[in-house]
Amino acid sequence: MALYVQKFGGTSVGSVDRIKAVAEKVKGFRDQGHQVVVVVSAMSGETNRLTDMAHALNDDPAPREMDMLLSTGEQVTISLLAMALQQAGVAATSHTGAQVGIHTDSAYTKARIQRIETEDLKADLDAGQVVVVAGFQGVDEEGNITTLGRGGSDTTGVALAAALGADECQIYTDVDGVYTTDPRVCSKAQRLENITVEEMLELASLGSKVLQIRAVEFAGKYNVPLRVLSSFEDGPGTLIVAEADKDEDSMEEPLISGIAFTKNEAKLTLLNTPDVPGVASRILGPIADANIEVDMIVQNVAPAGDYTDFTFTVAKGDYKATKKLLEETVIPGLGGGELRGDDNIAKVSLVGVGMRSHAGVASKMFRVLADENVNIRMVSTSEIKISVVIDEKHMELAVNALHKAFGLDKSDIESE
Repeated sequence: MALYVQKFGGTSVGSVDRIKAVAEKVKGFRDQGHQVVVVVSAMSGETNRLTDMAHALNDDPAPREMDMLLSTGEQVTISLLAMALQQAGVAATSHTGAQVGIHTDSAYTKARIQRIETEDLKADLDAGQVVVVAGFQGVDEEGNITTLGRGGSDTTGVALAAALGADECQIYTDVDGVYTTDPRVCSKAQRLENITVEEMLELASLGSKVLQIRAVEFAGKYNVPLRVLSSFEDGPGTLIVAEADKDEDSMEEPLISGIAFTKNEAKLTLLNTPDVPGVASRILGPIADANIEVDMIVQNVAPAGDYTDFTFTVAKGDYKATKKLLEETVIPGLGGGELRGDDNIAKVSLVGVGMRSHAGVASKMFRVLADENVNIRMVSTSEIKISVVIDEKHMELAVNALHKAFGLDKSDIESE
C-alpha cells in the first residue's frame, strides 16, 4: 500500500462530468489499496469570475477580502468531489485549508506555508477515508483565510506530500507530462520520461507553465517525488527527480532536456552612460524600488573614464513604467544619456544538466541561429542554462531549429 497525494487543476474539475471522471480515477487507486489525499483547484474560470465581480464593486479591493472571496472557489470543488466519491462508493471527507491545518504567514494573496498539522488528516486516512483538500489556501495565526497566489494548488499538493511523507505527489493537468518544448510551437516536441528538479525549475522560470515554481522548489527541498500526468488519458507522465536519482548512464548523454521561450520580455538600453563605479546601482536601484524585476543585464566594456551602454530586460507588462522611470528619474540623475527600447523581443533558452560536463553548447547554439539568419541581441548563461534574446518574429524558427539540432526531435526521448 502506498500513499499518494493527487492534485487536479481547474480544467480537470471544470464540470460535473469531469469531477465524476476524477472520482473514478481516485477510486481506482483506492481499489488497489492505496491511501489517497486529493488536492483540487477551483473549477476552470471560477477564480477569474470572482475576481471580475470584486473589481466591479471596488477598484482596489482589500487583499484580505480578496483571499476570503477567492478561497470559496476551491470550497465548492472539494464538496462536489467528496459527493462524487461517496456516490461511487468511496468514503471521502472534504477539508478547507484551515480545517486540514495549513498554516501560513499573513501575506494576503501571496502567503507562504509555515507548517502543516497532519494528525487529523492521518486519522482520516487510517480510517479508510479519501481526504479531499482545498488547494491554494491556508490560515494565518490570527485565523484569517489566506491564499498562496496563482497556481498555489500545486504548492499545496507538494507541501502535503512532504508533510505526510507520501510515496509520490501526482500533478494531474491537461497535458500528459513535461515536453522538450511547447508542442504548439514545435510539432516534434517529445514527452520526457524524467527531468531533474534543477532543470524543471529553470524551465518553469523561463516560460514553461506546466508547474508553479514554488511547487518545484518545495519538491526539491523536501525530496518529494513529483509526477506530471494527464487527467484525460492514461500514461506514465513525467517524473521530476533529484539529479542524484537519475540514471548515471543518462548523465553521460548529451545534452539538452528542454527549450523554454517567452515573448513576455522587453529590452531597454541606456546609451552613453558614464562608466564609473556605482552607475549600475543608480540605474537599477529606482527600478527595484518600484518593485520591477530585472532579468538579463549586459554592460559593454569601455576605456576608463569613458562612456558605455547599459542594457537590461524586464517583463513586457513593466516596459512602459520602466521607460518612464528612466526618462524622468534615472537619466536626469546621470546627467544625460540616450534611451532606446524594444518590446518586440523573445527569450529562447536551452536547459540541461548535461551542460555541466559538455563543452561547446553555446557555440553550437550560436552557429545554429546564425545558419537561420537569427540575430542574437543578448546572452545569459548559468551552469545548466543558456538564454538568448532575439527578435520576436524569429522565435518559432529558432525554437524549431534548436530542437532539431540538439537531437530533441527523436521519439521515446528521456531527459539527457
